[in-house]
This record gives sequence, structure tokens and C-alpha cells, in this order.
Amino acid sequence: MSLIYLDNAASTWPKPPGVKQMMAEVIDQYAANPGRGGHTLAMKASKILFRTRMQLSRLFGIKNPNDLFFYMNATQALNQAIKGYVNEGDHVITSSIEHNSVRRPLEYLRREKQVEVTYVQPREDQLFYAEDFAKAVRSNTKLIVTSHASNLTGLILPVGEIGACARAKGIAFLVDASQTAGILPIDVEAMGISMLAFPGHKGLYGPQGTGGLYVSSEIDLEPLIHGGTGSQSEAIDQPATRPDRFEAGTVNTVGLAGLLAGVEFVLEKGVEQIHQHEWNLTQKTIRLLQEIPGVEVYGPDLSVERVGVVACNINGADASEVSFILDQQYGIATRAGYHCTPLGHETFGTINRGAVRASFGVFNTDQDVEQFVQAMQEIASAFRS
Repeated sequence: MSLIYLDNAASTWPKPPGVKQMMAEVIDQYAANPGRGGHTLAMKASKILFRTRMQLSRLFGIKNPNDLFFYMNATQALNQAIKGYVNEGDHVITSSIEHNSVRRPLEYLRREKQVEVTYVQPREDQLFYAEDFAKAVRSNTKLIVTSHASNLTGLILPVGEIGACARAKGIAFLVDASQTAGILPIDVEAMGISMLAFPGHKGLYGPQGTGGLYVSSEIDLEPLIHGGTGSQSEAIDQPATRPDRFEAGTVNTVGLAGLLAGVEFVLEKGVEQIHQHEWNLTQKTIRLLQEIPGVEVYGPDLSVERVGVVACNINGADASEVSFILDQQYGIATRAGYHCTPLGHETFGTINRGAVRASFGVFNTDQDVEQFVQAMQEIASAFRS
């Protein structure tokens, strides 16, 4: 039984062949420590980081590649952005569908530093509007932070409009692009994004253990980690120079080489084409699932464009059991539970049961969708019996 992988919102798989090839090349030929020596191998390793930074900057419309810092994942990047920028007594505005990588740092700051947090809710049509974020602004509002798209329903937030609002009010705007980097067009300058956090292992098709954070030159953060940078080693304090200030310790050179190959794959294929492919699969899945008695699909209707994520449940069935059956009996990998977004489940009314989530990548096909829907139909029929 061949595997159908529908868990791309957690981590894309398979990876483009160039990712493995690039990582193997670095391991075999120049896996030295970048920025920690002037010898040939160290310089080759440094060039890999430079190329990765340049290609990511090209993808996201970043003017100065040195404003982009490497981290292990989007979670680390979000923690650096939030905890490095927000101070005691500040006010932060966010959405009611955030991942725990945003919610937990904010709730930590609320508890430990008396930071005020406002969670903006969607309207009756399940959509978010920039004016609702604008209405939540106070005199002490320091930051607006939102996901670009929900990892539960695929709902896309109007980040360009929110960014314009934040810019007009002189407030920093942080975007969690975990579900959109490499999938939706992102231009940090045009969209008014002050900070952008992203993982390497999802829509950028890189390996796990890679990610990054863009920070506008107008924003000053307090680094969360202090240590060796390979530069200004004689200084007691962390250097002020970017990106060194935010990249203490040896970075994942081999992983970032793989990320470089993933980003180049995305650039060559085209973000718009990738999204259109995933959106076509998403529409087909939702349309077919809605025809099955006893299956409930969450999120806005098909007139609203989403990223390639579909959340659903079968009446009378536990989401984890359904996902287990899909895996063991049909060879279909999905994810069930709360997807690290209890806020999202509260918003969409599934906090008491979670949901089965199917999520698509560039390598999924119409046949994958048809086999998934057929399996869901058979499982739903068994629970009706």
C-alpha cells in the first residue's frame, strides 16, 4: 500500500531532490564552521549562508539580507520577535486563531510582565477585517501580531491591510508566515510587515531545524541568546551588527544548505503556481467532503480563498480514531487533535473534539484527494451503521 501524505501543514514531504543533494554536498565537501575561520572550507560554508539569505530576501522582498536572521524554526523566531520587542506595560493585538507559538509567549508576557493582550475575533462570516484590529489600538499598543493563514482551516488574513493600518499608526507588525511562506506572495515592504517569522520545513521545502526572522532596520530587538558570533570576539557585549547580533552560536549550515535548495525550487516553480495547485486540491476536497452524510467541514465557504488546509470531522467519531484508521487501513497520513491552536478551535467551535486535518503540498495530486475522500466516505458510512 503506497502512502498518501496529507500532513504538509506540519512539514512538507517529500522534499525536492535538490534538497538532499545540497545537504550531502555540504556534509561531504565543506561542513566547516561558517564565520569562525578564514580558511577555504569555512569560507565555502559562509557562502552557503549568504546565498540562502539572498534567496530568501528575494522571495520576501527584503531590501537588506542582513536584516534576516536564521533560527531553528518559526517558534524560535516568534519568541525572539515578541519577547525581544515587547516590554512591561505594553499592549499587543493579535487574532483569535493564533498558534501556540504566538499565544504562549504573549500569555507569558501577560503573566510575568503585565503586558496587555487583545484577541480580535472574526465576524459572523468567519473573516477578519483590518478595521477591527485598528479599533483595538490603544495609546500603549506596541505590536500587532497575526498569522498570515490559519493552520486549522486555511483562512487567509488580510495582512496587507493590517500592515497598512499598523504603519499609519506607527505600530510594529509581526506576521507568522508558517502556513504561507513559499505558498502565498509576501513582500514585506509593500505589505507593511515590520517582522516576518517563517519555518524552513513547510512551504519552503527545506529540512526541519531551519527557519528565520526578518526584522526591519527600524526595529530594535533585545537578543534572547548571547554568545559566540565569530565577530567582535574581544567585546563583552553581544555585537550590534546584523545578523551576528541575533545568530549566537553555530548555525545549522547543512540544514540551511537544504533550505537554499528548497527556496530555489519554490522560486523556480513560482509561488502563484504553487498556491493555485494547492487551492485547486483544497476546493475539490471540500466540495466532495460536503457531499458525504455525517461529515462536517470547518472554515469559510468556497467563495473565500484559502491555503491548502482542510479541517473536518465525522459525526459520532473521535478525530484521533479517524486519523488512525486513515493511516493504518488506507495509508493516508493526516493529523488529528488540536494542532497547537486551541484558540482556533475555540473560534471555530471544535474545542471539545479537535478535528482531522488534511493539508496539501506541491507533490499532491487529484488522485490523492479522491482516495482520501473515498476513505472518509467509507469511514463515515461505518460510523452511521
